[in-house]
Amino acid sequence: MRRVSLAVLAAALLAAPALAAEPVSPVSEQAELRDIAAQVRAERLKADIEKMVSFGTRHTLSDTKSDKRGIGAARRWVQKEFGAISAECGGCLEVVTPSQVFTNNRVPNPTEVMDIVAIQRGTTDPERVIVITGHLDSRVTDVMDFKSDAPGANDDASGVAAVIETARVLSKHKFPATIVYAALSGEEQGLLGGKVLADYARAQGWQVQANLNNDIVGNSHGQSGVTDNTHVRVFSEGTKAVETAEQANKRRYNGGEVDSPSRNIARYMDGLADQYLTNFDVVMVYRTDRFGRGGDQVEFLKAGFPAVRVTEAQENYTRQHQNLRTENGIAYGDTVDGVDFPYLAQVTRLNAVTLASLAKAPTPPSQVKIEGAVTPDTKVSWAAVPGAAGYKVWWRGTTEPQWRYSREAGTATTLTLPGVNIDDWFFGVSAVSADGYESPVVFPGDAGAFVSTAPAAAPAKP
Repeated sequence: MRRVSLAVLAAALLAAPALAAEPVSPVSEQAELRDIAAQVRAERLKADIEKMVSFGTRHTLSDTKSDKRGIGAARRWVQKEFGAISAECGGCLEVVTPSQVFTNNRVPNPTEVMDIVAIQRGTTDPERVIVITGHLDSRVTDVMDFKSDAPGANDDASGVAAVIETARVLSKHKFPATIVYAALSGEEQGLLGGKVLADYARAQGWQVQANLNNDIVGNSHGQSGVTDNTHVRVFSEGTKAVETAEQANKRRYNGGEVDSPSRNIARYMDGLADQYLTNFDVVMVYRTDRFGRGGDQVEFLKAGFPAVRVTEAQENYTRQHQNLRTENGIAYGDTVDGVDFPYLAQVTRLNAVTLASLAKAPTPPSQVKIEGAVTPDTKVSWAAVPGAAGYKVWWRGTTEPQWRYSREAGTATTLTLPGVNIDDWFFGVSAVSADGYESPVVFPGDAGAFVSTAPAAAPAKP
């Protein structure tokens, strides 16, 4: 009799469910998303950045009264741009200016930090909110120097330009969910603008499904000499900032370390880039942010909202947080000539397509559960989502970065996967609209829930 080694037998047993599974079904092609991507214009991004640079400095502590220099002039210009966009779409944007007064080690005197925010209300699901952000403020080497010129062309006029251009494009379309476009202040002084907007979102009762924070997104030439105009990094937290000790214990035992809603948004963006952008891909980075650094998305995470950071693939640190100067033949400073506008247009297209797809799709499913201990099958269940025409159950190997298999569940809210052992796979569920727009995949339990079950910290008094 032929003998089979234990290793071969184990491999065969693990492979069996994969062979029986249905491969990922083709994602619906959305002509509207292709049209949205095609509407982004590099020349408008360039004009916006040049205008922001013209204000000399946009430091949070700089002049707020002048119409030509300082953060005040820059904020009023953004507000005017949002107003002009709204006028072109028949008043589809509501522009608000939430603010708080802060004092900290980078803000020695009480200072008002104001965000400029344009709200495009959803047609049928307005309380569900998708947010895109970039920070308007800039700085030089000394974070307290609010007098020197701080062009901030890439950090982060590029992110604000992406926000404004996305508003120009998406304001011409209608969406079930609400989209919020925000130019934040105070990032360099302690992520203050992110806190202002996260607190405002909570006060307004927004159900924030995602925050795409664009910070340093316009450069393709790295300090190392490498040029990369075909990739963008998307940073996402692995476990929720608001996770409780009890939730952490369950996650450590059953998994979920790489399946926070933020991480599944990153996977979602990667899939959209593959389908709708030419020669441009997302590099998912399994970190909340770059090493030892931070961005405004952190304040959204602290409030219990899913959020990711979008950042160029190759950074040039001689152009970040630097006084304008030339040393040893190297020009230091964050000037317009350091921005690759066709590259920035690609990043903006990714943002626009992602926001549109999220806002068109149904709400991600809630109450996702799996059952199947000591059985060969796995049962997946979830709560019905208003506006969903159907659902997909997804699974992948526990060491795989992307969802690999899917099976359509129709309008049912439970599906059993015969021969798919609960121990060997990670599972999730997405909701699909009647016209084929699909939500991000939701991992079971608290670890993957888009609506946080852990209480976020109360907004601090300014």
